Amino acid sequence: MALPRYAIGLDVGGTKIAAGVTDAHGEVIAKITPRPCPASEQDAVLTAVLDVIEELRDPYGTAGGVGAIGVGAAGLVDWPQGRIRTAPNSGYRDVPLRALLQDATGLPTVVDNDANTACWAEYRLGHRAPYMAFLTVGTGVGGGVVLADRLFRGSSGIGTEIGHMVVDPYGSQRCGCGTVGCLEALASGTALGRYGGAAAALDPGGTLATLAGGASHVTGETVSAAALQGDPTALAQLERLGHWLGIGIATLVNLFDLQLIVLGGGAAQAGDPLLKPVRASFEHFVTARAHRELPDIVPARLATDAGWMGAALLALEAQGG
Repeated sequence: MALPRYAIGLDVGGTKIAAGVTDAHGEVIAKITPRPCPASEQDAVLTAVLDVIEELRDPYGTAGGVGAIGVGAAGLVDWPQGRIRTAPNSGYRDVPLRALLQDATGLPTVVDNDANTACWAEYRLGHRAPYMAFLTVGTGVGGGVVLADRLFRGSSGIGTEIGHMVVDPYGSQRCGCGTVGCLEALASGTALGRYGGAAAALDPGGTLATLAGGASHVTGETVSAAALQGDPTALAQLERLGHWLGIGIATLVNLFDLQLIVLGGGAAQAGDPLLKPVRASFEHFVTARAHRELPDIVPARLATDAGWMGAALLALEAQGG
């Protein structure tokens, strides 16, 4: 049986679906404009995913080389079964997504956590460090870890939930998962918006409130934009975010002795105003700083395409492509 030339990759998030077609070298053959994901209903999600698959499969078909499907999905995903146990910001629970898609399309399918697929794309196409971690800092905090050139998933696939490392158990900020003090509650784009909104409320005539049209409208993106203009209040909020993110990264490096840390997601697009405090916090909290070579902390290279591209690469690798 001939190996597939191409795979369809999908990144199915809580609010949108991104997707495209790539070959085993990561060359993008086609991609769609991201579209809304009706994540509140399981059947609606499946219908939307199948519509995207057919749209991308149609011009190429099996004869044209599309022979596999890869999906990166938000939530706890069993590997290799591809069953979503539970997912944030959605109504679906215990969904055998891999089996459903294989039955509906007739194509071999892999389903993994979306941060894992993005991590794999950054590893394969961006950085190629044998021991690395990828953190995506957006609405939440997700991530993946590569150890000895392989994705580390834990015993069942639901490992490396980086956003749910507890870094402040005696704090007051409760995470969406229900636990107090998760990294996600303190170092996400959502947290940055919360910090910025509180600061803007104390200075209603300041840059943050002005850019957002009021303190209640401040988002993480507002804070990043104000920081890039040099606003000291915004820079202070990024420093606060960087403090917590650095603690999380130090924990990962202490555990896995990593060579590289890659930061992606919306908040990471703030650049040096975030990277500098992250690096400072990391160096403060990492164990045996004076006796080890510290990994670099760098921005991601693939931006919003990483999730679906990594999923497509995993699908091709599973077929030997």
